[in-house]
Amino acid sequence: MAIIKPFVASRRFSTTAGDGTGVGAAFNILATATTTDTGVAATAFPVPTYYNLYINTQIQTGDSSTISTTAITIPGGDTLDPATPIVIEIVVT
Repeated sequence: MAIIKPFVASRRFSTTAGDGTGVGAAFNILATATTTDTGVAATAFPVPTYYNLYINTQIQTGDSSTISTTAITIPGGDTLDPATPIVIEIVVT
């Protein structure tokens, strides 16, 4: 029996905390406020198999955010310095 490898790829999006909107539990960053690895503005996030969130290069635990195709919500993210870098790595299959 042949082994069939699944297709797995990742997409990365970058921004800063200052590009987010809302306060407290409602703080989110729209997909359109991020740039892709190629340096162009994103229009939407892909549907993730899973994702990793990095705030100031530090990976965050899974319970620190939620994601949709339009935005990532980071409760309490409004307390971050506006220049704090944020990277979202989305793995798709």
